[in-house]
Order: sequence, then structure tokens, then C-alpha cells
Amino acid sequence: MPRVWSLLLLWGLVTPCQGLLETVGTLARIDKDELGKAIQNSLVGGPILQNVLGTVTSVNQGLLGSKGLLGGGGLLSYGGIFRVVQELSGLKVDELTLPKISLKLLPAFGVQLSLHTKVGLHGSGPLGGLLQLAAEVNVSSRVALGMSSRGTPILVLKRCSTLLGHISLLSGLLPAPLFGVVEQMLFKVLPGLLCPVVDSVLGVVNELLGAVLSLVPLGTLGSVEFTLATLPLISNQYIELDINPIVKNVAGDIIDFPKHPVPVKVPPKEDHTSQVTVPLYLFNTVFGLLQTSGTLDIDITPELVPSNVPLTTTHLAALVPEALGRLPPGQHLVLLLRVKEAPSVTLQNKKATVSIPANIHVLPYVPQGTPEALFELNGVVTLSAQLAASATKLHISLSLERLNVKLTSSFSHAFDASHLEEWLSDAIRAAYVPKLNVALDVGIPLPKILNVNFANSVLEIIDNAVVLTVVS
Repeated sequence: MPRVWSLLLLWGLVTPCQGLLETVGTLARIDKDELGKAIQNSLVGGPILQNVLGTVTSVNQGLLGSKGLLGGGGLLSYGGIFRVVQELSGLKVDELTLPKISLKLLPAFGVQLSLHTKVGLHGSGPLGGLLQLAAEVNVSSRVALGMSSRGTPILVLKRCSTLLGHISLLSGLLPAPLFGVVEQMLFKVLPGLLCPVVDSVLGVVNELLGAVLSLVPLGTLGSVEFTLATLPLISNQYIELDINPIVKNVAGDIIDFPKHPVPVKVPPKEDHTSQVTVPLYLFNTVFGLLQTSGTLDIDITPELVPSNVPLTTTHLAALVPEALGRLPPGQHLVLLLRVKEAPSVTLQNKKATVSIPANIHVLPYVPQGTPEALFELNGVVTLSAQLAASATKLHISLSLERLNVKLTSSFSHAFDASHLEEWLSDAIRAAYVPKLNVALDVGIPLPKILNVNFANSVLEIIDNAVVLTVVS
């Protein structure tokens, strides 16, 4: 009959909220399949099962020795009627079938984990020759969820016991009366062999859970530190983690940009999928770091634009002749674009938009020296943001959507600055947008959750957040 290892994980005593992200944190919903894969991978990829193979049960050592079944002068001791049992010495574990895993999440309680396996042993038989046995096993364990000194979730093995099922004699001779003795022997041996396997599995899973709390660099801008805002919550399909992203600049100071006051309504998670919600706050914080570091400023010189985007007084005269004053035609111009306020990101109607408030000075291009500006404009550079996920990051690529400018001062005469918008847009598209996209290579880090890979995730822009969904 099939045998089961049953793990009861006392995970959370509260069910997840009904689709509202009340804080600015990153909400992660991890499907039970991902937990099952993490446990399965710990058994397949590591030495946990291999460490059990070759384990010896002997007369002089271990559970059959002087302190075990054959010791102490009892019924099974050297002076007892089953003295022949000493010939069973030297049994070795030569096979441990890879467990088959099934999970059941228990809302407001925990997780029940079942692993099915079979143990194979061989050694010397009591009547001589090779003895090969196979035993089906049921190991039941209770595991409590606690909190480590680092503030990470940790699973602690509290109780472990085994139940034997069918024992098969694969080769060799074993008299029928000795089957009961073999059963008692295995009943003593298997907890010592298999309960450490459960503990080792929990150790691997705890490392993966601990990786949620991590410090991820943001290139030269700073870093994002992920911490848990609350204890994990649990439903019948997924585990929910409310992860608090703490953004720091390169000096280590915490950056606290304004947060959106309205809770995010997170869409329901479908079965067999995992979900991470990235809040608007993280987008605004990254662009805020770019602004405070001066990365959003640029001097657009003639060398930075193609020949079809002429930065000359000749072209400017054709658009707004009153702006030139006494400057002769054919002279090169330079555009000084400065961002003195933090950009704003909008996530609405399945679209991501970035608005950068810019101050633009237009002045003659002099390689050495600082000439006086012809005029000064205030404007808003509006860019469309294309989002894509990799295994560990959410990447942003910008394209110019529109530019709106107004004249704030002029060296000569006032004019309608809207006539310059197309010309300035060509220059910004050619020189400024590529610089922005290089700066955005840092991306927005995603928390590490049980090694979930979001490279092939489905991305959905909702109001004030982005949701990444990956099939388990």
C-alpha cells in the first residue's frame, strides 16, 4: 500500500485580505504548487536522499546494538530465544524512492504535505546469503512556523513519527517468525533515518523563504531592501506575503516619496498561478532617485542629434524669428534640459505613463564659455512606458509621447512657444530618451520568493500597480 510522509505546517492563522493592498508594499501570492516544487527540488537537486543511502544498522553499533533491540538481556538479546536475529547485522539502505509530493493548504491554519516513498535495504540473512527488503513507510511530522532572529519566516520540526506498511522480501531467506522482528527493527530504525530527511528539507525551504528578505542594488542610485510587513497569510490555494520595500539612496538614507492614499484593488489569483503586485510607489521612487542624482538632466548639443534635427539659428528663425534677437543665421544651438522636481508615474487604464517636469534653456553653442540664454521654457515631457519582466526585475523602456512647453523668459521678444514643440520633440527623442533608457537599465527589483521565475509572466497594469502572474 502507498505510504505517506505528512507534514503539518502551522503557517498562518488569518486568511488573506479580499483583494485590497492597504499598504504600499509588494504583495506576493505564492501558489501551493510553488511550495511543492521547492520541496521536490530540495530532494532532487541536493544530497538529502543520498545522505541516507549506505546507512548501516549493525549488531555492535546503532539500533540493533547493545543499546538497541539486541541489547539489555531482553527477549531479543544475545541470551534470548531470538538469538539468531544477530545475523541480520549489517543491513544497509541501498534505495530511497524519490517521494511523490502532494499539498493541501488549510485556510487559517497551515499546510498538510504528503510525501510517498519506499525504502530498500540489503544485508546478510540469518540463514546465510544476501537478504534484500523493501518497506513502504508513512512518516508524519508536525512543523511550526516561527520567526528567526533576522525576522524571516522559519519552519521548525516539532514532532516526527513513522508507520510501517507492507514489507517485501525481494531476495534471500527469512523465516516467517522473524518478520515481526524485522518489523520492530525497521520501526526503530526508520525514524532515525527519515526524520532527518524531513528536517533537511525544511532547512532548504527555510533558506528560500529567508531570501525574501534581501538587499538588492539599484545600480549607482542606491538599493531596495525587502522586509516582511506582516506574518504570512494563507488561503486554500496560496500563501500571501505582504513585503515592504525600503528604498535607500547611495548614502544609505531611506527615501520616503509620497505614497498613494487609495488602496490598490488586486485582481483575484487564478489556480496554479503565482502573483506579485508592484506598487506605484516603487516606480515613483526609482524616478525620484534618478532626479535627485541629476541623471535626468542633459545638455543636448549638435553632436548628440542626427543631421535631420538641426540645432541652428537658421532653423529656429524659420519657426520663431522673433526669438533670435541679433544672432546671425547658421550658428549652432544647445538645449540645456534640467529637471528640478521629481517625475510622476501614472498607472491607469492598462497604461503606464511618465511625466517629467523640465526647464529648457536654449542658447548659442559655444564650446568654451557660458553664453546668455536666448529664451527659457517650462514644459512637461510625457513618455509612454513599456514594461517587461525578467527573472528578477521589472524593466522599463520609454518612448516620447508628447511635449508641452510655455515661454517663461526671452532675451528679445515674447513668442508662441508651441511652435517649437515639434522641433524640441525631435531633439528630445534623438538624444534624451536614449539616455533615460540607459539609466533605467537598473529596473525595479522583484522579491525572491521560492525561486519563482517571472521571466515568462503575464503583465497587467491596474490602477496604481502592476501585477505579474506566472503559471506554476
